[in-house]
Amino acid sequence: MQSLDEKRIVLKLPFHLAPYKVAILPLMKKDGLADVAKEIYVNLKKQSISCDYDESGSVGKRYRRQDENGTPWCVTIDYQTKEDGTVTLRNRDTMSQERIEISKIAKYLSV
Repeated sequence: MQSLDEKRIVLKLPFHLAPYKVAILPLMKKDGLADVAKEIYVNLKKQSISCDYDESGSVGKRYRRQDENGTPWCVTIDYQTKEDGTVTLRNRDTMSQERIEISKIAKYLSV
């Protein structure tokens, strides 16, 4: 949790100017989550979607790094992903999160 004197730094670049449109973040490096995340990353790159992959540190710190970089969307791969093929999609500006199917990530980003 963020302390009272910490400020969230966000580079609110428009989607078309953001260097990365989406960041792929496995919740954990183990249990096959990183493997699923890397597969999603490779598939998005094949569709010419500019994306970043990050598995270092806590997922909260990774969200903050992506906010500072101006990345509009983060996709988090967690244990539910392995069960039902869905991921958590987080919006940089609103911090809202929703579950979507892996196959709909690119379409959801309007790419």
